[in-house]
Amino acid sequence: MSGHEHSAAGKLKYGLIITAVILVAEVVGGVLSNSLALLSDAGHVLADGIALLLSWYGVKQAERAASHRMTFGYHRVGVLIAIVNAVSIVAIAGVIIYEAFQRLQSPPEINSILMLVVALVGLVANIVVAAWLHADRKENINVRSAFWHAAGDALASVGVIVGAVVIMFTGLNWIDAAVSMLISVIILFSAWGIFREGLHILLEGVPRHMDVREIADTIKNLPGINDVHDLHVWSISSNLHALSCHVTVDDVSLSRAEEIRHRIEDVAREKYGIGHTTIQAECQTCGEGDLFCQLTVGENNHHHGHEHK
Repeated sequence: MSGHEHSAAGKLKYGLIITAVILVAEVVGGVLSNSLALLSDAGHVLADGIALLLSWYGVKQAERAASHRMTFGYHRVGVLIAIVNAVSIVAIAGVIIYEAFQRLQSPPEINSILMLVVALVGLVANIVVAAWLHADRKENINVRSAFWHAAGDALASVGVIVGAVVIMFTGLNWIDAAVSMLISVIILFSAWGIFREGLHILLEGVPRHMDVREIADTIKNLPGINDVHDLHVWSISSNLHALSCHVTVDDVSLSRAEEIRHRIEDVAREKYGIGHTTIQAECQTCGEGDLFCQLTVGENNHHHGHEHK
């Protein structure tokens, strides 16, 4: 296991411990203060805990070696978990919004001082967890989903603090329900981003920061390559990208073809961060030489029908 993986798994584990402490504090504080904003934050903290647990599990699964049944390993487990995390955020936010709407009709009395103290504790703890995960969030969708859970909850704590101060000085108890609704709406945006990215990976879409036509042009401009077609670029996980293609070359020796292949691998890795490549060199194109390949299902599945796009 790499140092980065050790770091991510360790941060998720300690983040889970802190999150469990926050959950207990906010549930007790929410009940005693009669604050829906605190209880809604506790609901999100519960989702945080689940997210951190599942994210840790996803990171550990990604460490498992490939096998004869799982030739790409278990990297997609983390993507599936991130999608589940996003859906859980949406479900919890929906429940909170419904309950807040009910409370707006008849606002209960709120212990604003207790509400403020517990929210401050939650804010500090969530900032610590989010700061831990911040550096690793770009490399792993699992860690990113956990980071946004923690960051969203830190933002929620800020909302609770503001609400507690307003209630303390104005006595407007309906602010509590309004804050909880605002928190839920903000959280939904982060959930949508995680869900969309996870789905894009599962559908084997081109990584959003890459331009497949630019990649094709780069390959075609390399010495010894006449054309490129049947090009596929996709992500196995959020930080593991792959490429396969056919390249047409002159009728050269095997050693010369090997040099061309290494040249493509180097530019794919160094310029685009693509670490897994499968390259087929050929003297004639299979079809019209189109860039993309339309996969078809028939009696002989290894043949491809090409579609110009």
